[in-house]
Amino acid sequence: MKRLELYLGTAVVALAATPVMAQEAEQGDNQANVIIVTAQRQAQSLQEVPIAVSAFDAEALEAQQIENASDLQLTLPNITFTKSNFTASSFTIRGIGDLCVGSSCDSATGIHMNSAPLFGTRLFETEYFDLERIEVLRGPQGTLFGRNATSGVVNVVTAKPSMSGFSAAAEFEYGNYNSIKTKGMINVPLGDTMAVRVAGFYLNRDGYTENVYDGSDIDDRDMYAVRGSLRWEPGPDTTLDLMAYYFREDDSRMRIQKQLCQRDPSGVLGCLNTRRDYAKTNANSTFTGTLGSREFLNIATSGAATNFGLNSLYGPDAYWNFDEPQDPRKVSTAFKPEYFTDELQLQAHLEHNFEKFKVGITGTYQETSVNSRQDYNNGVGDRSLLVPGLTTLGIYSNPAAVGPTVASYFSPIRSALTPNGVSGELCVSDTRDDNRGSYEGYSICSDDLIQFDRSSASTKSWSAEAIISSDLDGPFNFQLGGIYATSKTDNGDYYVNSFAIDYITGVLGSFTALGAGAPPSYLATSFYRNNTQKFQLDSWGLFGEVYYQLSDRLKFTGGLRYNDDKKALTARTTLAAFLNPYSNDGDPFSSPFVGSYDADPGTAGNQLVQTRKVGFNEVTGRAVLDFQMTPDNLVYASYSRGYKSGGINPPLSPIFEVPESFGAEQIDAFEIGSKNTLADGAVQLNATAFMYKYKGLQLSRIIARTSVNDTIDADIWGLELETIIRPSDNWLINMNFSYLNAEVAGDQLFSNPRDPGGGDPNAVIIKDITNGALCAVTGSVAGGPDAYVAAINGSVGLQAPTEFLGDGGIASSGAFGICSALQGNAATVGALFGGIQVLSPGVEVNLKGNKLPQAPDTKASVGAQYTHEFSNGNTLVPRVDITYTGEQFGSVFNGNVNRLESFVQANAQIQLNSANGSWYLRGFVQNIFDSNSVTGLYVTDASSGLFTNIFTLEPRRYGVALGMKF
Repeated sequence: MKRLELYLGTAVVALAATPVMAQEAEQGDNQANVIIVTAQRQAQSLQEVPIAVSAFDAEALEAQQIENASDLQLTLPNITFTKSNFTASSFTIRGIGDLCVGSSCDSATGIHMNSAPLFGTRLFETEYFDLERIEVLRGPQGTLFGRNATSGVVNVVTAKPSMSGFSAAAEFEYGNYNSIKTKGMINVPLGDTMAVRVAGFYLNRDGYTENVYDGSDIDDRDMYAVRGSLRWEPGPDTTLDLMAYYFREDDSRMRIQKQLCQRDPSGVLGCLNTRRDYAKTNANSTFTGTLGSREFLNIATSGAATNFGLNSLYGPDAYWNFDEPQDPRKVSTAFKPEYFTDELQLQAHLEHNFEKFKVGITGTYQETSVNSRQDYNNGVGDRSLLVPGLTTLGIYSNPAAVGPTVASYFSPIRSALTPNGVSGELCVSDTRDDNRGSYEGYSICSDDLIQFDRSSASTKSWSAEAIISSDLDGPFNFQLGGIYATSKTDNGDYYVNSFAIDYITGVLGSFTALGAGAPPSYLATSFYRNNTQKFQLDSWGLFGEVYYQLSDRLKFTGGLRYNDDKKALTARTTLAAFLNPYSNDGDPFSSPFVGSYDADPGTAGNQLVQTRKVGFNEVTGRAVLDFQMTPDNLVYASYSRGYKSGGINPPLSPIFEVPESFGAEQIDAFEIGSKNTLADGAVQLNATAFMYKYKGLQLSRIIARTSVNDTIDADIWGLELETIIRPSDNWLINMNFSYLNAEVAGDQLFSNPRDPGGGDPNAVIIKDITNGALCAVTGSVAGGPDAYVAAINGSVGLQAPTEFLGDGGIASSGAFGICSALQGNAATVGALFGGIQVLSPGVEVNLKGNKLPQAPDTKASVGAQYTHEFSNGNTLVPRVDITYTGEQFGSVFNGNVNRLESFVQANAQIQLNSANGSWYLRGFVQNIFDSNSVTGLYVTDASSGLFTNIFTLEPRRYGVALGMKF
C-alpha cells in the first residue's frame, strides 16, 4: 500500500493537479461556467478579479466531497488545515496560519459568513450545508475584508431565499461507523417580494478511535445545525436579508488524536529528540512526578515528608509498564472524552441601490461556547507505585498513631482522596468554575489513576459594517466603508487535574500549615487552572478603494485602510499558590490566607488577578495594475500591506521570565498573476507567483502548561497553478499545483523546548524538581558544568548528571536538580569549575533558514468526472479525486522529530441522477487508502514531559446517499 501511494503521489505531482472548481457546465456546452465571487466586495466574474481566489459553488462542494474545512484544504493550492491543542484549529494559507494561541490572539485567516467577520467560530467543526458558494482568498486582505487577515480569507456564502417558487431538497446518507447524516432545505415564497428558506443537517456516528482499556469506541459525533433565512425586496433597488443559525455538538470528540514520545529512561526530559514513537512520556519528568517524589519532599520538608512520596525520581514512573497501542486510532484511557460546543449567529444585511451608488449595511451577532475534557496523557498509570506514600498518609491520619493534632492535618487528605483506603477508589478534583475541588467535596473517583484536562470558553461578539460603492459612467469608481466590532470572552479556561496534584497540594499544604501553626489547610488550588476571566476586543476600521480605468484594457486599483484595535485581559494562573483551610468549603479565594497569593508580580502589592491593556493601530492597503490582454486573458501585478494586531500573554505559575505582551504582525506582499480562458472556453488556467516579507510572525510555545507567544521574521515565496479542463460536454477535469518556500529570516534566537542544551555537549540539562521546568548549565571548561552540578546536587541528596540515550538526539548530559540553587551558587562555587552560567529555559539556537510550520513545499492533485447519458435521460457521473501534500514540519524548530511526512488522499464517488433532477443515488468512499495522514502536531512543555500530540485526517469512510429535490 505504501508503494501504491508513492506511485500515485508521484503521478499527481507530474500532472500538477488539484481539483479547485468543479463547476457544472450547461448541457451540450463544453465551456466552464462563469463563477461570480465577491472577493472585492462586489459581484464579479472570478476570471476578472485581480486576486488569487478559488471558489466552489454548491455543485462543486458536493462533487468533490467537500463537507468541512478539513476536506477543503485538500482541493486548494498552498493551503493546509489542522486541528490544534486547545479546541481550536489552524487554517494556513501560503505558510501563514493561526500559530498564535490564546484568548487575545487574532486569526491570521479571516473566517467570514456572507462577508462578515466571525470570532471564535466553530465552523471548522460543523458540516457544510445549503451553501451558495465558498470563496478562499489567498494573500493579505489589506483593505476590504472585515478585520485584517494576514494570510487570507475564507468567505462562506449561504444560499438565499428565492421568490421564484417553492422548492425543497432532502438527503439521507448511511455509511460505515454506523454513520447517519441527513440534510434538508425548504424554500417558500411569501408573495412576490418575500421568501423564507430553512435548512439544516444532522450527523450521528460511532467513534473513529478504539479504547482498548474497555473495548469501547470514542471520538464519535452527535451534532446538528439549522439555519433560517428571510429575504425581502420591497422595491427593485432594495434588498433585506435576515439570517439565524444555530449549531450544537455533544459527544466524545477527541481534541487530541494520539500522543507520541521517544521515551527518555532518565526522566529528565520525558521524551527525547529524534523521533515520535508509540510510547508514553516518563512521568518522573512531569511536575507531578517531581513535586510528588520522595527526593523533592525530602528537600522541601527537611526529611519530614519523605515517606509521603509517590515515586522516586530514580525509580519506575507511573507509565513504566504501560503498553501504548501501536496504532494512531487506538488509545487506552480510563477517562472518556467529553465535548460540547454550540454557536448562535444572527445576521442582517440591508442593501439599496441609489442608481449610481450602492449602500450596504451588515450587522452580525454571535455567541459561541466550548467545553471539552479529555485524558491528559491518554493512558492509565500504575497505581501500585502509590502504596508506600498512601500507607504513610494513612498512618498520619490515625490519631492513635500520631495524636489527634497531627492527624487533623492529614485525615482530610485521606478522606477526600482515598475514602475507601489504599486499595479503594482514587479521587481527583472536578473542573469547576468556582475553583472548588476534592477538598470541598467535588471530585471524580476511579479505581484507576486518572488525569484529565479541560478547555472551555464562552464568547459573545457583534460587528457592524457599512460600505458605499459607486457605479459611475467614467473611468473612476470607488468603495468606502467602515466597520466596528467587539468581542468578549468570559472564563476562557484551561485546567489540568490529576490525583497526584490533589495529593501534593494536600501533603505540602498540611506540612506548611502545621509548621506555621495555621489551621489544617491545603495549597490552593488543588488543580492547575489558567483562567482568563475576561478578554475584550474593541476594533474599528475605515477603508476605501479607488478603481481607475487608465485605458480600455488597463486598470489601477488603490486601497487604504486604518485599523485600530484595543484589547484588555483579566486573568490569573493558580496551582498550589496559597493555604486554604480544609474547613472552607466555599471558593478557595475566600481563604484567610489568599493575601499571600500574587497574580501580578509586575504590579505593587498582592493582586488576585492580572489586568493588562494593549492597543495597536496600523495603516494598510494595496495597489494593483491589471491588464486585459484579450477578453479571455488577464494579467495583474499587486502590492499589499497586511497587519494583524498583537496581544497579551497570560500570567504563568510558577513565574517565568516571559514578555507580558507580543507585537503586531506586518506583511509586505508582492504578487503577479494571470487568468486565462482558452480553447473557446474549454480550458481555464490561472497562475500566480508571490513573495512575502514578514515581520513579527506570531508563534506559540508552551511554558508551565501555558501558551506563550513570541514573534519572528520570515521570507516566503511560491507559485500556484489552477486549471479546469472540459475536453467535451461529458468530461470535467480539475488540476492544480503549488510550490511554497517559507523560511525564518534573519537571526532569530530561541531555546528549543525539546533540547534545552542547544546541541552543546558541554551543557547539562536540568529538570527542576520544584516545578518540572528545565534549565541548562553551561561553562567554558570541558566537563565543568557536569562537575558543578554533581557538587551542588550532592549537597541536597540528588544524583550527578548522566548521558541521554545515544539515539536520543541530545548531545548534552542531564540531571534532576534545582535551577535556583544552581543559579545562586554559580558566581561563587561555579568559579571553581571555570565559570558557570545557568540559562532558563535553555541554550538559545538560531532559527534562521528553518521552515515555517504547516507549510508543505509541494501540493498537487487531480480530479476527473465523466457524465454518461442514458437513453431515458438519466445520467451516471463517476468522479475520482487524488491529492498529494508534501513534507512539512509541525514546529519552527524543524528536525526529524517535528517532521510531518507527505501523504496522499484519494476520494471517489458515483452518482445516478434522474432525468428531471428530482432524485439521485450516490455511493462514495473517502480516504480510499485508509491512511492516517498527520496534519499537525503540538509539543507540550517540559513540566508535562515533552510528549507530542498529533492530529490526523479522518479514516476511510464509505457509504450511500439518497437525495430528492422538489
